[in-house]
Amino acid sequence: MKLSRSDALLGAGAVLASGAFAGALVSQHLFDLQPCPWCVLIRLITVLLALTCAVGLAWRSSMGRRASAGLGLALSGAGIAAALWLHFVAAASASCNLTLADRIMSATGLDARWPQVFAAYASCADAKASLLGVPYELLSVALFLLIGSGLVAVLRRPD
Repeated sequence: MKLSRSDALLGAGAVLASGAFAGALVSQHLFDLQPCPWCVLIRLITVLLALTCAVGLAWRSSMGRRASAGLGLALSGAGIAAALWLHFVAAASASCNLTLADRIMSATGLDARWPQVFAAYASCADAKASLLGVPYELLSVALFLLIGSGLVAVLRRPD
């Protein structure tokens, strides 16, 4: 069976998003970089994006690929918005308690069910981290842009 371009793009999106999620967990649990509320919201969006791409890969129809790509594109946009908010607003404030990110994570119940993955343990100002001088949240923006551009290609021609 030949791998279509849409399959390759959806598969790459699933792998990239899963890798980013794994990297966040490694940063937290091995390097003690504790996440803030916006960080865990970005994690949730990343997991949902990986799952959406995987569903699109498994759903063997043009409609399935389009539906997954459309939802994934919306999630990419939400991830970009959350990461930019973290970078330009939340990280500059003294406290990021009871923000939209806190309310969303509390509403999902994931912070109570899997606190080692989805609970915030630091303020946004304290959770600043970078890799090779690039803040994590800007790396997230790049990831969401890359996956989102692949999903646009899937929407244009879901072969």
